[in-house]
Amino acid sequence: MALVSDHIEPDTRERILVVAERLFRQIGYQKTTVADIAKALRMSPANVYRFFDSKKAIHQAVARLLMGEVEEAAQAIAARPGPAVGRLRELLTTIHHMNSERYVGDSKLHEMVAIAMEENWEVCNAHIQLIGEIIGSVIGHGVASGEFEVADVPVAAICTCMAMMRFFHPQMIAQCIDKPSPTLDQMIDFIIAGFAPRGKAAR
Repeated sequence: MALVSDHIEPDTRERILVVAERLFRQIGYQKTTVADIAKALRMSPANVYRFFDSKKAIHQAVARLLMGEVEEAAQAIAARPGPAVGRLRELLTTIHHMNSERYVGDSKLHEMVAIAMEENWEVCNAHIQLIGEIIGSVIGHGVASGEFEVADVPVAAICTCMAMMRFFHPQMIAQCIDKPSPTLDQMIDFIIAGFAPRGKAAR
């Protein structure tokens, strides 16, 4: 019986999160209740609370899944062989496109992420830190290969994240769509040029 239970519980947690994400997209983050999630799963709210102790815990878990997919894509790019310049460019571009397509293109899911950031959820803080570390790892590879000249890699990673904030942060992506600003490629070119060894231009 213990073996059956061990399989059922993760499956049920996953089903709850799949349904919760679907409802967040359909009716909105604020309007979705635990009762709505339970009804869609044909179970009681009490049963949902066996797996998540609060509505906020469900929201955090859904956000963790979505952010985790961005992190996995970023880590895959960072781990590839090849020049650091190309990987950094692809990494920054991918993070922007994934955040833009997921959160800005879907207004109801954007609402969920905006509230998560306003409430300073730990999952958001952990995500931002990990993305910075992944970017830092590519910059570090570039320093080791001679492609970049950077005195302090962690600081360079933080500066890169701040420079890309208009392209990374869901709310800023949405708010700046019609505002005068550099293009994504122009911003990345600017960052990479700043890392180039003196007297050279990274491409």
